Amino acid sequence: MRYEREYSSSQSINKRLSKDSLHKKLSGVCAGIAKHYNLPRIVVRVAAIGALILLPVATGVAYVVASILLPQSRYK
Repeated sequence: MRYEREYSSSQSINKRLSKDSLHKKLSGVCAGIAKHYNLPRIVVRVAAIGALILLPVATGVAYVVASILLPQSRYK
């Protein structure tokens, strides 16, 4: 069996991580991560809430830093 990854015209090989302003709840960090890694948004948001419960300070700092440093998505 051959396993080959097919790239459609809608997927860009040079994708950049950015905040998703269209599907955001707070600042769009979780939606941007979900879009970048092609995951459902709810999975990333639940994982972020779980991390916030287990490691509140580290997760809070990481979220704030990501919301400041990540650029807004160019596509809306």
